Amino acid sequence: MKNKKTVLFSILIIALIFVGFAYFYNQNQSDKISELSKENTMLFKRDYSFTVGPDDAKVQLVEFFDPACETCALFHPYVKKILKENKNDIQLVFRYAPFHNGSYKVVTMLEAIKKQDMFLEALELMFKIQPYWASHGTPNLDVLWQAIDELGLDMNQLTADMNDDEIKRRIDQDIADGKVLGANKTPSYYVNGRPLQDFGLNQLKELINEEMNKVK
Repeated sequence: MKNKKTVLFSILIIALIFVGFAYFYNQNQSDKISELSKENTMLFKRDYSFTVGPDDAKVQLVEFFDPACETCALFHPYVKKILKENKNDIQLVFRYAPFHNGSYKVVTMLEAIKKQDMFLEALELMFKIQPYWASHGTPNLDVLWQAIDELGLDMNQLTADMNDDEIKRRIDQDIADGKVLGANKTPSYYVNGRPLQDFGLNQLKELINEEMNKVK
C-alpha cells in the first residue's frame, strides 16, 4: 500500500511539473509575440490587408484564416456578431494562411476578387458552400469557380488578376508573417498583438474584453 501511494504521489508531482511547464511555455510564447507586436506592427497588418472596422479602433483583431478551414467557416458568423456589437471599437484584419490542399489558389482568387470590391461577399460564399468544394483530400475548385461566377464579377478580369505577381507576393508575405507569429493552425487570432492561446469562442471574447478594458 505504501509503495502504491508513493507511485501515485510521484505521478501527481510529474503531472504538476508538466502543467507548470506548459503554462510558463505558453506565457513565454505570448510575451514574445507581444514584444514582436511592439517592435513590428506590420507583422499583424500590412498596407494591403483587408480590414473591417475603423483604423483608430481600440482593439485590433487579426485572423489568419483558410477558406477551406471548417473552423474558420464556423467562427465567421460569431466574429461578425462581435464586430457588429463593437463596430466602432474593433478592427478585424484578415490574413491568409492557406494550409489545406488547393487553398493557395483559392486565396489567390480571393485576393484578386478584392480588386473588384467583393472580398467579403466572395469569402462568405466560399464559407457557405465549403462542403461542396473543400474536400481536404481532393478539393473541387471548378465548383467554387462556377459559384463565384454568380456574384456578377468580371471573370476575365479575375483570371488576369490571379496571374498578377503582386498578388502572389502578398500571399507569400502573409504566410511568412504567420510563421514568425506562430500561426500554425487556422483560425489563429491575435488581439492587440496578444495570441489566443486557449482556443474557443468564450476565450476569444474574454481576450477582446481584456484589451477593451485597458483602453477605457
